[in-house]
Amino acid sequence: MLSDTWYRRFFKVRTVKICSTAFAALCVFALPALAADAGDHEVSWSNTAFRVINLAMFLGLCWFFFGKKATALLRGRSAGIAGEISGLEQKKAEAEQKLAEVEKRIANLEDERKALIAEYVSQGEALKSAILVKAEEEAKAVSTRAQTALENEIRAAVQEIRAELAEKIAEAAEELVLRKLDAGEHARLIDKYLAEVVFH
Repeated sequence: MLSDTWYRRFFKVRTVKICSTAFAALCVFALPALAADAGDHEVSWSNTAFRVINLAMFLGLCWFFFGKKATALLRGRSAGIAGEISGLEQKKAEAEQKLAEVEKRIANLEDERKALIAEYVSQGEALKSAILVKAEEEAKAVSTRAQTALENEIRAAVQEIRAELAEKIAEAAEELVLRKLDAGEHARLIDKYLAEVVFH
C-alpha cells in the first residue's frame, strides 16, 4: 500500500494545479467577456477581483466541507483500484500458471503419444516375431508329419512289395521243387521237417 504522505503531497500539488489552471482560464476567458459587458473597452479590475475572490471562497468552502470526504472517497477508490490491480495480478499469475500447466500437459501429450506409438510398435514387432516363430514351428511340425507319413508309406509299400515278392518267390520255388522232386523225395522231406519241428 502507498503511504498517506504520498496522497497528501499528490492532493496538495493537484489542488494548486487545479486552482492555478482555473484562475488562468478565468483570466483568459472571463476578462474579455467582462470587458464586452462593460460597454467601454476597459476591464473593471474591481469587479474581476471580486469575482475571483468569490470563486476562490466558493472553492475553498467546497474543499472545507467536501475535501475530506472527497479525499476519503478518492483514497478508497485508489485503494479499491489497487486491490483490483492486485487481484488481477494474482489472477494473471494463476492464469499464467494454468497456461504453463496446460502447455506442459500438451508437451507431455506429445511425449505420451510418442511413447504409446513406440510401445504399440514394439508390441506389434513382438507379435510379428511370435507369429513367425509359431508359423515356423507349425511348418516344421507339418514337414515332420509329412516326412513320417511318407516314410511310413514307403515302408508299407516296401513291405507290400516284399510280401508279394516273397509270395511269388515261394510260388516259383514250389513250382520248381515240384518239378524236380519225385514222390519219394517229397515224403522224405516231409518226415525230416516234421521230425525237426517235433523235437524242437
